[in-house]
Amino acid sequence: MLLLVGLGNPGQRYANNRHNIGFMAVDEIVRRHSFGPWRSKFQGQLSEGRIGHEKVLILKPETFMNESGRAVGEAIRFYKLTPEQVFVVYDEIDLVPGKIKVKKGGGAGGHNGLRSIDSHIGQDYWRVRLGVGHPGDKNLVHGHVLGDFSKADTLWRDKLLDAVAAEFSLLLAGESGSFMSRVAQVMTPPRPKPPKPPKPAAESLQASNVDPKSDNRGQPHQPEANNEPPSKP
Repeated sequence: MLLLVGLGNPGQRYANNRHNIGFMAVDEIVRRHSFGPWRSKFQGQLSEGRIGHEKVLILKPETFMNESGRAVGEAIRFYKLTPEQVFVVYDEIDLVPGKIKVKKGGGAGGHNGLRSIDSHIGQDYWRVRLGVGHPGDKNLVHGHVLGDFSKADTLWRDKLLDAVAAEFSLLLAGESGSFMSRVAQVMTPPRPKPPKPPKPAAESLQASNVDPKSDNRGQPHQPEANNEPPSKP
């Protein structure tokens, strides 16, 4: 059994915030993999289902971002899980929009949700970082993450959420590198190779080793016999 946690703030006021992309990601996973209905548990919303061969619990804490660890701590104690069995999906301002990074352990990096989880279960859980971009000035970060995605943002955001949900089984199977690569391919597919220009006629002829004066079998061309009767003097 594994626990997947999406981070965000509860309530319609925050629903479209960049800070809530963790909620959005797990909502899409629940939809794509036909999880059970949400129910209130562990100071949050919980849904159960399977991804591949793994039984997965998905939790959206309703304690607000800076107290997310309370809900996560309750859940892992109830199910007797270890931090290594926990995956947390959240917004990352130090990644450009649409980029994804996965790692196990590490610091909070200024993220209040992670800081709270660290204080309740330690740091040895998996972090799935979804890039939302940096506003360019640290004084603007608060307004940036609590601001809504624009209509233009939804183009890459929805594409990212769909790819994460589609490929999440790779991550749960221990293939974090393949998971990141597959998502990256969806977000930035390789450019198609341009078609090769046709060879000039002279090159094609030379490549075929055919004498232009020979017939199709490579034999010298013989002039046709003249069957007309000789003319009278």
